[in-house]
Amino acid sequence: MTEILEVTTLRPAAGLTAADFITANADIDVYLARQPGFEWRRILETGDGTIIDIVAYDNIDHARAGAAGIGGEMAGSPVHATIDHSTVDWNLTTVLHRVDGN
Repeated sequence: MTEILEVTTLRPAAGLTAADFITANADIDVYLARQPGFEWRRILETGDGTIIDIVAYDNIDHARAGAAGIGGEMAGSPVHATIDHSTVDWNLTTVLHRVDGN
């Protein structure tokens, strides 16, 4: 089973927090849930305040289409104002090994 992860690291915009970023993602979550091949999303925060946003898709074409819509269809989302865009690192990568729990 192929699984593609969209992995984005970023810092919140000045004066904002990871909680602000998550709150501003409400419309993005709705968008993702209706995308073909969307599997799941996780948002994490590291000890230094970096946010790691991981979205899983079932194949690369679905991942590319879903990601393109964040800057296209969802360009007006309030989430964009919560990001320090100079810190964004974005990648699509194929999962090579997976272990699932019960």
